[in-house]
Amino acid sequence: MHEGGQAAADWLVGRLGEMEEALAALVEVNSWTENPEGGRRVGALLREQLAIPGLAAEVVPSQRYADHLVFRSEGRPAARPLALVGHLDTVFPPGKFEGYRREGSLRRGPGVLDMKGGLVVIAWALKALAATGGLGRLPPLRLVVVADEEVGSPEGIGVIREAIAGAEACLVFESGRAGDAIITRRKGTGMAVATARGKAAHAGNAHHEGANALWAIARFVDRVQQLTDYPRGLTVNVGKVTGGQGKNTVPDQAVAEVDLRFCTRADGEELVRRFHHAAEEAAAGVPGTRIEVQGGVSREPLERTEASAALMEAYGTCAHASGLGRGESPLVGGGSDASTSSSMGIPSIDGLGPRGKGFHTVEEFIEVETLVPKAQALARYLASRGA
Repeated sequence: MHEGGQAAADWLVGRLGEMEEALAALVEVNSWTENPEGGRRVGALLREQLAIPGLAAEVVPSQRYADHLVFRSEGRPAARPLALVGHLDTVFPPGKFEGYRREGSLRRGPGVLDMKGGLVVIAWALKALAATGGLGRLPPLRLVVVADEEVGSPEGIGVIREAIAGAEACLVFESGRAGDAIITRRKGTGMAVATARGKAAHAGNAHHEGANALWAIARFVDRVQQLTDYPRGLTVNVGKVTGGQGKNTVPDQAVAEVDLRFCTRADGEELVRRFHHAAEEAAAGVPGTRIEVQGGVSREPLERTEASAALMEAYGTCAHASGLGRGESPLVGGGSDASTSSSMGIPSIDGLGPRGKGFHTVEEFIEVETLVPKAQALARYLASRGA
């Protein structure tokens, strides 16, 4: 194992208390994606925690969300950068799930797992490396923390793409899995909104003059739901349908909101094409109606490659040396910003935050003893890429 990595790992021994104090400070502040004021407060705390010699901070302003953050180190000349990615937002509105709680070896609270714990892991790994030799001996680092990941990173994708272009590898510190399994595959995600339009009429006096938009959208729903193909990892879920104004009026409008998941970009694009075909067929079956489909692929899949498998092995060696598991996670259905880095051709792995369960639920927790070894694993990996 690299001497610099061992020195950093040794520096982290006994640091659990300060890591937990930092985590509690982040978790105590509500940073729901739609709460930019809280998100900015968390961002300010992160800038304090990441005030590390050799690491420069940039604030990327947002008009809608909290500001995004980009941290850079100069590193060794001519070396390609290494990217670290995380997010500061959570899914819980104020009052839904609040506070930081200690429960034996578990720590509970909104974002403790997804993914403020991962941000603390990154910060303390970089502190350890800075304290035991400096970041200048490493490749240049690009740490991106976005504020809108939980809604698909509509702004964050651009921030990530600009900051990590040309990176050699990308490590993402989303929720750690059981056994510390490393994520190499995630489904891509997408959404579609189908709007059916028909003609309103009185259901009693002029039923024959109407064109029922709800009937048309029902035919569309039936067609697209049948596109689900579990063996191929394709799922289509019509999660919300609205329309009509009352039972005695032929509805002239109806809307269906659809979630789609897929394992390859080609499958995602094919699903979208079939949605449009389903809309044409459904409307043709209800004369006088038409259906428009908007939306498509939102986040590309994280696909396993030879390069990402090699990255997993290299990081896994460092995880094992820190007393962690090093296995590979099965396919994950939810998306993350690892999909963005992967779509750029950058080998990417994910799920490197502290071990826990219950993300996106009020049961969210981490196993607090994994904070230090997770930071040690990252420090060891980054040191192994040094001079």
